[in-house]
Amino acid sequence: MSLRSYTITQGRDRAPARSMLKAIGFTDEDLRKPIIGIANTWIETMPCNYNLRALAEKVKEGVRAAGGTPMEFNTIAISDGVTMGTEGMKASLVSRDLIADSIELTARGYMFDGLVTLVACDKTIPGAAMGLLRLNIPSVILYGGSIMPGKLGDKLLSIQDVFEAVGANAAGKITDAELLAIEDHACPGPGACGGQFTANTMATVMEVIGLAPMFTASVPQVDPRKDDVSRYCGKVIMDAVKNDIKPRDICTRTAFENAIASVAASGGSTNAVLHLLAMAKDAGVALDIDDFQTISQRTPLYLDIKPAGKYFAADVDAAGGIPLIAKRLVDGGYADGSAMTVTGKTINEELAAVVETPGQQVIKPLDAPIKKTGGLLILKGSLAPEGSVLKVTGIAKKSHRGPARCFNREEDAMAAVQAGKIQAGDVVVIRYEGPKGGPGMREMLGVTGAIMGAGLGEDVVLLTDGRFSGATRGFMIGHVAPEAVDHGPIAIVEDGDIISIDLEKSSIDVELAPETIEARFANWTKPPWKYTNGVFAKYIALVGSSAKGAVTSHFEE
Repeated sequence: MSLRSYTITQGRDRAPARSMLKAIGFTDEDLRKPIIGIANTWIETMPCNYNLRALAEKVKEGVRAAGGTPMEFNTIAISDGVTMGTEGMKASLVSRDLIADSIELTARGYMFDGLVTLVACDKTIPGAAMGLLRLNIPSVILYGGSIMPGKLGDKLLSIQDVFEAVGANAAGKITDAELLAIEDHACPGPGACGGQFTANTMATVMEVIGLAPMFTASVPQVDPRKDDVSRYCGKVIMDAVKNDIKPRDICTRTAFENAIASVAASGGSTNAVLHLLAMAKDAGVALDIDDFQTISQRTPLYLDIKPAGKYFAADVDAAGGIPLIAKRLVDGGYADGSAMTVTGKTINEELAAVVETPGQQVIKPLDAPIKKTGGLLILKGSLAPEGSVLKVTGIAKKSHRGPARCFNREEDAMAAVQAGKIQAGDVVVIRYEGPKGGPGMREMLGVTGAIMGAGLGEDVVLLTDGRFSGATRGFMIGHVAPEAVDHGPIAIVEDGDIISIDLEKSSIDVELAPETIEARFANWTKPPWKYTNGVFAKYIALVGSSAKGAVTSHFEE
C-alpha cells in the first residue's frame, strides 16, 4: 500500500515526529502500519453521545486486530434537545460545519490513511459525512445508536413526550407533578433520541448512502452488540484502506437518490433536506431541493415510527433494522441496489443477510405501505420563492387558509402559545430565525410541542425561516427561503394577512398583490447582525440559503 501517513512517520527527516509519537507509546512497528484517525464526538453534555468514548476503544481494538494503528481525536457536539428554545440552540447548525471543518483539518494535518467517525447527536452525523467527503480518503461512519424508550406506568416515552407535556401543562391539561413524572422517565440512559427524529433519520441515510456499514446503525447504544459492531467498523476501515474505497466513490448521484428515498420511506426529519444538500456539495454531486419532492412523491411511506407513528427506533432494530427498510426500497424499485457501500459490497449483496422478524409491525409490507407517497413535501410560492419544507406524515388535511400571527423571534411565539393567544385557524409566522437571521436556524420543537400539547395541532399552522426538530409533528413548515434578512417575502407579512397553503399543488402563498409586497419592502429596513464578533458573526458572513443546504462554502459558487 502507498500510505499517506508515511509523509509524517517515515524517513530520516521525520525522526522528530517519531520521537514525539514514541513519547506517548507508539512504536516503530505501529508507525509503519496504516494510521487510522478515530474522530470522536463524545461529550458529557447529553445522553446521545455519552457512550462513544467506550465505543471508540472497541473500534481501536478492531483496527489493531486488522493490522492498523488507531489515533483518536475529539471534535464537538451540541445537543439540540438540551439547548432547544434558548439562545444556545443557535449553536446547533453552526456546529455541523465546525465539526466538518475540524475533522477535515485534523486529517489533513496528520495525513491519516483512513478515518472512522463516531457520531450520534443530530449535527455530528452530517458534519462527519461532510468532512469525509471533502477529504475523500477511506472512511467509515459509526452511529452510536438510539436511546431505549422510557416508561411511565404502561406508557412508553421519548423526549417528544416531554416537549408536548410542557405545552399540555401550560394549557392546564396536566399537573406539575404529571409533567415532572414524564420528565423523570422519558430518557432512561445513553443514546440518541428514540424516534425517527434527526439523529435516526441521518443514521438511516448513512447506511443507505453507503458510508456506514449495513447492520451497524440500528443497534441501540446500550445494547451489548454495539461493542461487536464497533470492532467490525475497525475491520471495515482497514479493508477500505487496503482496497482504496473512498467516500466519493460511494456517494454518487444514485446513492444520494437512494438516501432521499430512505428519508421519504421512513418519515424522516426535514433536517435531512439541509444535510443532504450540504453533503452533495462536498461530494461534487448535483442535487437540488426539488429533487426531494420528485423522489418523495414516488416513494411510499413504510415506517410506523414516532413522531407521527407508533413505534420507536429500538423497535426498528428488533424488526430487522435499517437494512430491512433498504430492502423494501430495493424490492419495490424505489432505490438502486447496485450502489456500492463502504464494505466494497453493493447494497444488494449486503441485503442478502437481512432477516425480517416474523410478525413485526414496524416496517410495513411492500404491498401495504402506510401512504403511497413519502414523508417530505417541498412547497413554493409567493411566500417561499426558493422553497420550504413540510413533513406530511400524520397530517390529514390537504390545505389551510388563515390569518398570519407574526413574531420576530421564537421566544415571543412561545409566550403567545402558552398564554393562549393563538387561536384555531391562525398561521403562526416566526421569522428572522434563518441561517443568517437567527443566526443558526434554530429548531422550534418547544413551540411546535406547545402547540400540539395545547390541542391546536389540527387547527394551527406554523411556518418559519428556521428549522424543526425531527421530533416535530403537525402542520409545521420550515426552511422558508429566502429567509427574512435576505429580503424574503416572509419579512413583510403582517398580522391578519391571509396565508394560503395547498399541499396538492405544493404551494405556499401570501394573498397580497405584487405591488403591495413591493411597497412594503420599500419601507422595510434590514435588521443589523445579532452578533458582531466571534463564531456567530463569522457564520453570518459565510452561510448561504437553506434552499442550498445552509453551507458556509456557498461563496465558491
